[in-house]
Amino acid sequence: MAKGMSSKRANAKPAGGRPSRAEAEAAIRTLIRWAGDDPDREGLRATPARVARAYEEWFSGYNDDPREYLKRTFEETGGYDEVVVLRDIRFESHCEHHIAPIIGRVHIGYLPRNRVVGISKLARLVEVYARRLQIQEKMTAEIAACLDAVLKPHGVAVVTEGTHQCMTTRGVHKTGVTMVTSRMLGVFRDHAETRQEFLSAIGMRGAISVVNGAG
Repeated sequence: MAKGMSSKRANAKPAGGRPSRAEAEAAIRTLIRWAGDDPDREGLRATPARVARAYEEWFSGYNDDPREYLKRTFEETGGYDEVVVLRDIRFESHCEHHIAPIIGRVHIGYLPRNRVVGISKLARLVEVYARRLQIQEKMTAEIAACLDAVLKPHGVAVVTEGTHQCMTTRGVHKTGVTMVTSRMLGVFRDHAETRQEFLSAIGMRGAISVVNGAG
């Protein structure tokens, strides 16, 4: 059970038709039976509750507004007007097609207009979007769009590198494969020099280009 959540609240059906905890656990029991095992045997008896708690953690991003993390900004920057880069932000997400893990890292860059945000907030931003059912392309675009909309900088750059367990543990079973997605906005899209400065800072110089305005 999540911290601070009473059993009554956990089993109550939320507004909007969201299933209750009891319904979720019953569904997990059904999946165990469908897989061919007995949910009432000793080793599996508590599994439905454990899985429900895990889902609360894995998909907690649905409970948060990512914009809230970017509201507190700082304007005393001493005239700083260069690119800000936070790289290697580790994330754990789940593919919306198979609910299999996606594990990787996100690199974020932005060129401030007149204010900056605390670096921990950038990591929180990634975490909110990652803790939802996702495809990597969408997550990359969402992070960039949120930063651009709230901070209104001269530009935003986001590069995501992810390993998809739906590909490594099932289907084609190809390990050692990393998917790279990017979204460039503003000066990072329009100016190759600024884009290459960011890519160089994250160790990917020349690896990503923008063709016909798409990136």
